[in-house]
Amino acid sequence: MLFVCFNRFLIKFVTMICMPNVKINLGLNVLEKRPDGFHNLETLFVPYPGIADRLEIVTGDDYSRTLTSLQERYASLTQAISADGKLMITLARKEGVDWDPLKDLTARAYFLLSEDFDLPPMKIYLEKLSPVGAGLGGGSSDAAFALRAMAQLSGLPLADDALAAYAARLGSDCAFFVYNRPMFGSGRGEVLEPYELDLDAYRLEVVIPGGIAVSTADAYRGIVPQQPEKPLREVLSQPVSTWKEDLKNDFEKTVFARYPALAQVKEDLYARGAVYAAMSGSGSACFGIFARTKD
Repeated sequence: MLFVCFNRFLIKFVTMICMPNVKINLGLNVLEKRPDGFHNLETLFVPYPGIADRLEIVTGDDYSRTLTSLQERYASLTQAISADGKLMITLARKEGVDWDPLKDLTARAYFLLSEDFDLPPMKIYLEKLSPVGAGLGGGSSDAAFALRAMAQLSGLPLADDALAAYAARLGSDCAFFVYNRPMFGSGRGEVLEPYELDLDAYRLEVVIPGGIAVSTADAYRGIVPQQPEKPLREVLSQPVSTWKEDLKNDFEKTVFARYPALAQVKEDLYARGAVYAAMSGSGSACFGIFARTKD
């Protein structure tokens, strides 16, 4: 029997197919550098279902429902098998794959769980449809969805908080995607609290500028940590109409200086009537919040 559950998983026997969605950041304040080299920050993570990858995980020798489709639509696939033969991963991306598949966050999710549990052999099929280097967390989402799927396929009784603890070891924003609902993030982004966000009167539009990928490490190099004039929670509690002046992304100053085209994307969103516009994360994607038109 095939069914859909809350986290958008399609479950059938020993195969799971899911659509890991991306996120945007409403506000991003870089507060201080930590002794471990990371930064303390505050941000509101918001899921954006309009952009998603396609991830299938198969246990044992079960039949893949994805591979034939990928072979038909892509000139070549990037594949790798772990040294012990227990994990096979297949990646497909229109622009090509320029990273080691066994270092992909989905593969690292398998290796991480394998440190504590005896996982069965698995095959990963990942179609990368979300952009890389856009500040939307596509790779982090893949990792979080993979952790959940692998745990369920292996019969591991891991609740969300346990999965989030594993996810946080893979990346600062990975844990958010375990919950996949608006969450206030602090620490390096892994300390999460549920946040009630009502944007029903608005629609969200994400713009991905072509040809620009921003390295998170490069974005941080230009950051001067500081405390904001208004705490993020205070700004978020204000009417959306006030966010243009008060809701900031600290990465915009340095990233826009290096990529002026991104500043223009933001201005274009305002010119088209956005109530609020900003860059997501460390860029390059920008988004606009528009008031819904009445019928």
